[in-house]
Amino acid sequence: MTALDDLLKRYKALPPEDQEQLKKDALAATARMRWVPNPGPQTDAYFSKADLLYYGGSAGGGKSQLLLGLAVNEHRVSRLFRRQFKDIDGEGGLVPSLATILGSTAGYRGDKHVWTIPGKERRTIEFAAFETPKEAEAYQGRAADLFGFDEAVQFQEEIVRFITGWNRTTIPDQRCRVVLASNPPLTPEGLWIFEWFAPWLDPKHPRPAKPGELRWFTQINGVETEVQADYQNEVVDAQGNVMLVRPKSRTFIPASLSDNPDLLESGYASTLANLPKHMQDALLGGQFKTHLEDADRQVIPADWVLKAQERWALRKRDLIEKPMTAVGADVADGGRDRMVVTPLHGTTFGEPHIVPGAEVKSTPDKAAAILKVAKDDPQINIDCGGGYGGGVSDMLESNRFNVVRCKGGMRSIATDRDRTRGFANKRAEWIWRFREALDPDRGDDIALPPGREIVAELCAFREKAHADMRQVIAIEDNDEISKRLGRSPDIAWSLFFAWAEPQPGIRELRASSNPHRRRRAHSPPVHSGYATAKAKFTRRR
Repeated sequence: MTALDDLLKRYKALPPEDQEQLKKDALAATARMRWVPNPGPQTDAYFSKADLLYYGGSAGGGKSQLLLGLAVNEHRVSRLFRRQFKDIDGEGGLVPSLATILGSTAGYRGDKHVWTIPGKERRTIEFAAFETPKEAEAYQGRAADLFGFDEAVQFQEEIVRFITGWNRTTIPDQRCRVVLASNPPLTPEGLWIFEWFAPWLDPKHPRPAKPGELRWFTQINGVETEVQADYQNEVVDAQGNVMLVRPKSRTFIPASLSDNPDLLESGYASTLANLPKHMQDALLGGQFKTHLEDADRQVIPADWVLKAQERWALRKRDLIEKPMTAVGADVADGGRDRMVVTPLHGTTFGEPHIVPGAEVKSTPDKAAAILKVAKDDPQINIDCGGGYGGGVSDMLESNRFNVVRCKGGMRSIATDRDRTRGFANKRAEWIWRFREALDPDRGDDIALPPGREIVAELCAFREKAHADMRQVIAIEDNDEISKRLGRSPDIAWSLFFAWAEPQPGIRELRASSNPHRRRRAHSPPVHSGYATAKAKFTRRR
């Protein structure tokens, strides 16, 4: 039974005079409202005190309507975002929906995508669509008391965090908030939503939260941390002024199609029921398990990564009982990118050690970051493709560490496991070798540490389309991958480097971890004819 069914049942059980009084009270309470939320989760979300609200789950739960209702009733300056303008101006988009609420399109300027609602409390609603951080820069410094992201998981985490930094107002007593209206993610790029709302979405969270329960978060030393509501953090700005930073509250309120009587009666549930199984689970069931859809030419299937992470829970003792065989270092040079160092024990990866770029400006800083992780005299594979790793490689080699310089642009003479295709360069070889190692049937049974960031980064790599794809494997440039993720895939590269270029002893350890690894899919060579016999005879002589 839905919340609405329950309310109707209780309403009908009242005496007629009480029903009439309830109608009058409801009309009086909503007289000033241009839009009224449905009873249940939508009403809970409307009145939630959270600074950051995630409202959603199933498709058809009234997420877009909530954003519009808040904009027309509660906020002076609102900015509502979608990935594409067709979802704003097109049939069924935000603008036609708002016209239905207000009764006309009066006040809307289509050339600027701005809707002005005059009155004592003048309201301005701006609609926007973009896909890249570069496009989002147009909203830098533009304050609003409501930021709403419709289908938020389609946006990069970096974009959402960047834009909502201007959630503020100068109007006294005007409340500010951010609402993320969204279904569960269907692609790895949207997994950031799990990290932001882990107390509500992660069944293994040490302190799980109930729907609608407020929790408070703030940045401590650059790391987002859950704190008590009364926590205060002192921050020194560029001018040396000390400021008190208070935490922001957030919550998650699940919604489902059954909470929206308008769509429920339209037969929308039947439409959702005809989708593929993983989409049914996410959109109709609102299940926040990981139901991810692989993209065209995706190099590493999401399911392979998740299975490798499941194995890690059973093999964590390898990190203690087995020696460290290799270390992969993706080197930063002081910029916004991170330096990531990941250890490898045979076929079990340790957790990535992440250092902000600002903390590794010098060669000794980089060497210290690597040596903090390395033990047991492992093979240290360092990214030297961009020139950042050359100095630290020199320093470690001069101290007789076992360093391998990884230059992705170098020529590869290897072939894939089936011996059907070569590689465009070493970079493509390392990524594909990692894919082969993850193969559940013919791989090396490797174990990956938990973390949705690992899943998102590993699944962001795509094969590059080119005329010779049947003979040569090429991978998209890092810039394309970074656009998709909103950041550089530093963790993924540290994993690739740790697995790359194994020396003979390490190679033998990997080969012995899974006997199926030795089985080749290619057919055995068949020698026939005079030329082959002659070649054999010549070699014997």
